[in-house]
Amino acid sequence: MSAGWAVSVEGVVKSFPAVRALDGASLRVEGGEIYGLLGPNGAGKTTLIRCVMGLVAPDRGAVTVLGRRMPDRAVLREVGYMPQSPALYPDLTVEENVAFFATIHLGGRADRTGVTRALDFVDLSTRRRAVVATLSGGMRQRLSLACALVHRPRLLLLDEPTVGVDPQLRADLWRRFEEMASQGTTIIVSSHVMDEAERCRRLGLVRAGRLLAEGTAAELRAAAGVERLEDAFLVLSEAAA
Repeated sequence: MSAGWAVSVEGVVKSFPAVRALDGASLRVEGGEIYGLLGPNGAGKTTLIRCVMGLVAPDRGAVTVLGRRMPDRAVLREVGYMPQSPALYPDLTVEENVAFFATIHLGGRADRTGVTRALDFVDLSTRRRAVVATLSGGMRQRLSLACALVHRPRLLLLDEPTVGVDPQLRADLWRRFEEMASQGTTIIVSSHVMDEAERCRRLGLVRAGRLLAEGTAAELRAAAGVERLEDAFLVLSEAAA
C-alpha cells in the first residue's frame, strides 16, 4: 500500500503512560509536496512526526518512509528534522553547528560546500563565526533549518518551525520551504497557525491522535461548508466526535 508514496502512515497507535498520543492515524504524502499537519497543541502532531522520523516506535500500525519500513537508520541520511525547539550547541559558532550536523548525516565526511550552501540558503553567511548563544531567537530558527537541510535530504520534517518568530521571518521561511519543494524535496510541516495552511499543497487535520480530514484548504472548506479554514476545523471536529 505504501508503494509510490514518500511517506505512508497506516493505522498508527502510540500510547504513553498518561495519554494515547496517536489513535489509529493514517496518511500518505507524495514526493515533492508540502503536507501540513494542522491541529491544536496536544493533538498528536509531534508524536506523528517523531514516528515518521523513527525516533518513536508505534505500538501498532506501520510507517514507511522512502520505501523503507521505519524505524530504519539507513533512511535517516535522506531525512532532515527540525524540532520545535532548536537543538543547537550554544557554545559553538553558527558554522560549527552546521558542520557538525553535516558530519553526522554524511557518515563522518566533512562537506564544506554543503555547509556554505546551507548558510547561504538561510541568509546566515555573514554570521557564520558568531557564537550561537549570541543569536536572536529568529536567527536560531534559521540556523536550526540550516542544520536540518545541510545534507540535502529528500524528506524534511518541520515541527512548528515558525513558533515565536516575527511575521517577516515567517514569510521568509515559507519562501524557502516552497523553493525546496519545487526542487523535489518532500516536506511535512506541523502547525496550529491557520494562515500557514494555505501554503501547503495538502492538509491533514489532526485532533486527539486521529486524522479528521485530509485535502487542500479549499477542499476542506468546501467539505465543511464554510469560508474560513479555522471554522472548517471546528465543523469537521464536531462531525468526527
